[in-house]
Amino acid sequence: MALNPKRSNVAVSAAADAVCPLLNNGYLRLYDGTQPATADTAVTTQTKLAELRWNATAFGAASNGVATANAITSDASAAATGTATWFRALKSDGTTVVFDGSVGTSGCDLNLNSAAISAGAQVSVTAFTYTENKG
Repeated sequence: MALNPKRSNVAVSAAADAVCPLLNNGYLRLYDGTQPATADTAVTTQTKLAELRWNATAFGAASNGVATANAITSDASAAATGTATWFRALKSDGTTVVFDGSVGTSGCDLNLNSAAISAGAQVSVTAFTYTENKG
């Protein structure tokens, strides 16, 4: 028999509320190149384009498995020029990875006005949501 778990709104909200506080005062790093196979896979040839900071309280409480980020501190001066294709979200220690996601201008985990980033330019994220899958 196939596995086919389905989670309730209560369950996915609890899961989101467990993950999101891990990002308090953490980092949101934007990279070019191919997103690693898992969030546990090390960054290798990808270039870090920008580094933003999550708020001291990174997210509000989840509703139906969706948590909305509080203000994200911009990167006043991007580190490199390139096209952002993926991001990595890290704890405040700057080394512990929480999750990764895709970056683009639409239909991605993180949508930017433009994925083209120029070294020295300001990079901002005005809205971000984290969603737990109900199954």
